[in-house]
Amino acid sequence: MSTSSPPMFANRVTELLGVEIPIVQAPMGWIARSQLASAVSNAGALGIIETSSGELDIIRNEIRVMRELTDKPFGVNIAQAFVRDPDIVEFVAGEGVEFVTTSAGSPTRYTSALKEAGLTVFHVVPDLAGALKAVDAGVDGLIVEGGEGGGFKSPRPVSTMVLLPLVASKVDVPIIAAGGFVDGPTMAAAFALGAEGVQMGTRMVSAAESPVHGNWKQAVLAARETDTVFLNSHTRPALRALRTARTSALEHDTESNAMALFGQAMDLYFGGDMEAAIALSGQVAGRIDSIDPVELIIRTCAADCLAIVADLARRYPAAEAVVEG
Repeated sequence: MSTSSPPMFANRVTELLGVEIPIVQAPMGWIARSQLASAVSNAGALGIIETSSGELDIIRNEIRVMRELTDKPFGVNIAQAFVRDPDIVEFVAGEGVEFVTTSAGSPTRYTSALKEAGLTVFHVVPDLAGALKAVDAGVDGLIVEGGEGGGFKSPRPVSTMVLLPLVASKVDVPIIAAGGFVDGPTMAAAFALGAEGVQMGTRMVSAAESPVHGNWKQAVLAARETDTVFLNSHTRPALRALRTARTSALEHDTESNAMALFGQAMDLYFGGDMEAAIALSGQVAGRIDSIDPVELIIRTCAADCLAIVADLARRYPAAEAVVEG
């Protein structure tokens, strides 16, 4: 499908984020930096800079590089379990960031301070209780993340198909759906289930502009839909990752903490040794079969989503209301 004409979206997510296309790139540690995030923002979606690496001096520079690479909106994620700096709110606000996602912790920890600093805040939630808590804390919106997504997870995962419409039926704030989103059909499904945007992680890991080693990208392309493992279901944080010898050995281990055995991340991420550490990935890896530029991924996804929504409206027109006399 041609993507030369910009797809048109207008909803609360595009308004709050200031973007043309309501797609958000997930904040993957060491990966979600200026090289990838600027490509996402330049394509009309929202790039996110990570903090889960804990390397705040490097992150400060990455934010500044972002402004050299794009004049479009972008955001920063505060991964609470991994950021130990007590001045993280001041750090983010001081860099002029206007949009923040918070995750891996309670929404009550930073929401008020971030809002007082004038930032827009979306909190990542894995269940309904977390969603209601975040709304009570005053967030502007939610990222509702199903258990099929990659990365850090709740030990009691709920699929997006169940979680997203459940949360949407109970809250009034805008929702960005995460977990399993990769293309136009899945984005259209998210809209049907109550979201106004989607977040993509695994698809962005495998994008041309992703900084990870080519071996990781090729492993995503080679993966079947059954080639991820769910680790740490007995503790926190749980993780979903690609199946390798390392992760297979941990899959049914209910005594060890997989985080303590994570391995040498840099040797995996940028050295290409797939057994050196845990390669976080969602089940949607089984649907990815090409390494494409970020702009093509985002523009095609957006255009196909709108085409599908329009086609469904034509094929299944709403019944006229029956008025009883």
